[in-house]
Amino acid sequence: MKNVFVMGLDERNRELLARPPTGRDCRFHQLLGIEELQRGEIDIEETLAAARAVLDGFDGTVDAIIGYRDFPITLLVPVLCAERGLPAPNLEAVVKCEHKYWSRFLQAQVTEAHPPFSLVDLDAQTPEHGLDYPLWLKPIKSASSELAYRVQDDQGFEAAAARIRESIDRIGRPFESILERVELPSEVAKAGRHHCLAEGALHGLQTAAEGYVHAGEVNVYAVLDSVDFPGNPSFLRHQYPSSLPPKVQERIRDISARVIEQHGLNDSTFSVEFFYDPIDDSLGIVEINPRHSQSHTPLFELVDGVPNHERMLRMALGEDPALSDGSKGEFSVAAEWYYRRFRDGIVTRVPDAEEIEALEKELSGVSVHIVPSVGQRLSDMIAQDSYSFELAKIVIGAASEIEMQAKYERCVKGLRFEFEDDESGDRSVEGVTGN
Repeated sequence: MKNVFVMGLDERNRELLARPPTGRDCRFHQLLGIEELQRGEIDIEETLAAARAVLDGFDGTVDAIIGYRDFPITLLVPVLCAERGLPAPNLEAVVKCEHKYWSRFLQAQVTEAHPPFSLVDLDAQTPEHGLDYPLWLKPIKSASSELAYRVQDDQGFEAAAARIRESIDRIGRPFESILERVELPSEVAKAGRHHCLAEGALHGLQTAAEGYVHAGEVNVYAVLDSVDFPGNPSFLRHQYPSSLPPKVQERIRDISARVIEQHGLNDSTFSVEFFYDPIDDSLGIVEINPRHSQSHTPLFELVDGVPNHERMLRMALGEDPALSDGSKGEFSVAAEWYYRRFRDGIVTRVPDAEEIEALEKELSGVSVHIVPSVGQRLSDMIAQDSYSFELAKIVIGAASEIEMQAKYERCVKGLRFEFEDDESGDRSVEGVTGN
């Protein structure tokens, strides 16, 4: 049995990791909990020291170190693997993907499928961006769309800049610590932790390519759709497979391969998020992630028969990540749906285990994960976007999209949450899309 250490391992993903062929021959060990890794402002050196202590104290072989979550896990895994000679992407390549300004700079060298962008200094007396509205303002490094705001005018820009300025150090300071480990080109080095990226707002249908790079070869194995709540930039669901025309999907695969090669990523899974505008038949890159999406993992199992964690696991063990073309799941389409609330509050009731079990028994291909706990203030939850709070993640497999929609509506009706409202805690600022 191989010993695989997983940064931020949770029980839901432990089960998904253990089910595919490679995972059945592995023992999975948690390498620090998710609270230690994503709660508050992380001290990079202290966190690395804590992880090393766990690894050094283990009585056995450390055969792989992996992670499937966002910052800082994506950046800590390459450091720890390099110290032990384990397969992993190069830290500099991962930083190139995660540094929003550096990534845009590299994208522009190989494709026009990106929005106009500029660097914004929040410490300037009057921050400027030089772009047309609407636009997005976001830190050069954020996670789960934290502190990312769509703004419509100067007033909205000033409000978003003020809100970002208040909290930017939570991720900006530890990311700055990571940047000290790589050599930055002069164009990128000028972007400090109090800089943001302003970029023209893309529009259309959201989609994403997932793939991996192994032995220098890029393989895009899937295209998925991401659907927002109507009139709001928060995700309603991630759906596999994509419903986009085959020719559009082929363009997505081609652009993804080119930008991943330009970033120098290797021995890594990845996802590239896009907007596709069917009116003018254009594609625009939203961002590049040097990891596959754990949100998509059960979708691949439902449709293809194998979770996408399998590819990550194989590469981490030095094996070829390519899967058999013959694998097939039980359902034709699957999605992870988000049940959300768009204002703050204290949770006074969540669906109990019996209610969830009854739904899962009634509806085939459905699994429900409740996010908050009783007594928790929604704004205290980690890894939430700037506009909403997750109440439940609902994975649904179905024979068709219509059947899947019906299953989701049945779940929402059957999941009863109660709150003590906090009217001061909505997720909007003046001039910024929100509640």
